[in-house]
Amino acid sequence: MVTTAAAVSHSDGVPTLSTTPRRVLHSGTSLWAASYGISVPCTPLKHDVVTDVVVVGAGISGALVAYALIRRGHRVVIVDRRAPLTGSTLASTALLQFEIDLPLSALAEKIGVAKARRAWQRSLSAVRGLGDLVARERIRCGWEAKESLYLAGDSYGARALRREERARERAGIPGKFIGPARLRSQYGIERTGALVSSGSATANPAQLTAGLLRRCAARGARIYSPADVCEISAGRDGVVLGLANGPALIANDVILCTGYEMLPAIPLAGHTVKSTWAIATEAVRELPAWLRTTVLWEGSDPYLYLRTTADGRIIAGGEDEESATRHRDGRALLSKSARILRKVEALVPGIEPRVSHRWGGAFGESPTGLPIIDRVPGMHHCHVLAGFGGNGITHSVIGSEIIATAIGGGRDPDSDLFRAPR
Repeated sequence: MVTTAAAVSHSDGVPTLSTTPRRVLHSGTSLWAASYGISVPCTPLKHDVVTDVVVVGAGISGALVAYALIRRGHRVVIVDRRAPLTGSTLASTALLQFEIDLPLSALAEKIGVAKARRAWQRSLSAVRGLGDLVARERIRCGWEAKESLYLAGDSYGARALRREERARERAGIPGKFIGPARLRSQYGIERTGALVSSGSATANPAQLTAGLLRRCAARGARIYSPADVCEISAGRDGVVLGLANGPALIANDVILCTGYEMLPAIPLAGHTVKSTWAIATEAVRELPAWLRTTVLWEGSDPYLYLRTTADGRIIAGGEDEESATRHRDGRALLSKSARILRKVEALVPGIEPRVSHRWGGAFGESPTGLPIIDRVPGMHHCHVLAGFGGNGITHSVIGSEIIATAIGGGRDPDSDLFRAPR
């Protein structure tokens, strides 16, 4: 994986991107690391390779992009300096929502009503499309369709949620406002209101990624690890990727799917990388029935979000901080996980959850909640997918579709929504 402090230079007129490694982007013990069925066939890269497309990053983003390209007939090589799916994918809670971090009504104020509607509609389509992919490929990853409960909080109260309901209705997006009485009787939660919507899901991100990568390999993709890309040279006829141990990859196109380990060479006006934390509990004996079929998040800062697993665990997260490295602090991991647990206990009283796993990771945030899906400025045939916001997997689905279409010579009608700032 290109995990970098990087800059674009020009040697003999050819743009070159040089990289240096950073540290792993998650700490603690992720629930997913011990999942069954997450082995992926890969080999070290010891010789030069020529292919159609190189995907840099063997996490969920890279797996989705590679899968989309292979289905369109491209020869694909996937490389990562780590073992597959051991980067930020393991830090994901895989709460798969179409609901973008910035509400539809608020996003419309930033980018316009028409574009905001398109972004939300595309996100809704992406979750549905991923569910279809999982079913079609028979990937065993604990996929479950869920309702979403968006609670009024200190950032978006009941009045804002009513406004959001109206915006969604006009855009054909699910979301029904319920008041405090129904919220109390149906969910046992004391808030001034909430939005209830269908169209979300949960999954095991490690099993999902491994399943995709294995299916890519079965269709001819080659997966190399460790393969530490240290330089990318892009010309009009293609790209050459230099590896730290000597071999080179020669391809028509390269796609950087490095998650939140972004390249400084890519303009990210207003984007920040923060630290976030999550916990998983032991199986809860008296889990409320509604919580088994519903994911929950709140319009607060800092926020709480939670989901459950098929075996009755609660996975909850939040407590973001404006630091790209704070999640590596062991003391912060303990204090943040304790705070998340207290919030869960307050929100769903009487369940007495016990923490079994706790972890921290990097979390990208953009001014709009939308990702960057674009060509690297100044570099031909070099594309980037950066899944900023709390919808990394959902945005990766969108990115895989847009990038695969572009490499095939077409243009996705929504590509303008996700361009890097120029």
